[in-house]
Amino acid sequence: MFLTTTRMIACISLMVSSVALSANRIQTVTYEKNAEVFEGLLVSPENIKPQTPAILMIHSRMGVTAETQHQAERMANLGFIVFAADIYGRDSRPTTVEESRVLTTKYRSDRKLFRERLNLGLDILKQQEHVNTDMLFAVGYCFGGTGVLELARSGADIVGVASFHGGLDSPTPDDGAQIQAKVLVLHGADDPTVSATNLAAFENEMRMHKVDWQLVKYGGTVHSFTDKSAGSDPSTGSAYNPVTDRRSFEAFKNFSAESLEQTPSQEPSTGL
Repeated sequence: MFLTTTRMIACISLMVSSVALSANRIQTVTYEKNAEVFEGLLVSPENIKPQTPAILMIHSRMGVTAETQHQAERMANLGFIVFAADIYGRDSRPTTVEESRVLTTKYRSDRKLFRERLNLGLDILKQQEHVNTDMLFAVGYCFGGTGVLELARSGADIVGVASFHGGLDSPTPDDGAQIQAKVLVLHGADDPTVSATNLAAFENEMRMHKVDWQLVKYGGTVHSFTDKSAGSDPSTGSAYNPVTDRRSFEAFKNFSAESLEQTPSQEPSTGL
């Protein structure tokens, strides 16, 4: 059973070491659970203030990579503290698509384990200095987009979740009753990885439980539309789309700004 935050503090060791400095402060965060070591990234705005809204970022199928850092820095530039959690573990770093497929299948097949790793990352984020724990978002890409929806289904106490080209299957639709967060799904209308059946199942789950949700479908867009390393050939099923990348980022900005305005907490320090 997953440990509460209070109990976890006793069993998680944190080691934060600075690895780079730019307009944002980028740090490696090493943490442990049940003797397994994880290594995520913490990206903080240059002029960080107390009680800053924060984002838990969940990586794509390839794990915590340079692309993860790029997306985390984009969000930090909006004024958020961003923690990019490590779902796989430090010793599980895929180097090929096939290796990543083995890992993603493991977590898609074991949603309990997936949710435990997601909530572990959320607990680590909550422990970071200056984080306003009443103003938390979760943002995920590809595999991570699936992940943030699972985090919401676990009943996590967060303001909102945003899925960029994530999986939209609904294996346990009754769990939608536990969703407290607002939900934003940013989806390529021509993404071959999401079937019409799964898309309909997601929509039905949201409706059934009266979730505050948005689904934005981008025409002429396939999978991985935020990732420049995906190439530019849509016929492969995965391709970077600069227009959709920009539009989806703006959609998240609007979503987060609206959500924060509706949060009865301290004044946010983001530049949204």
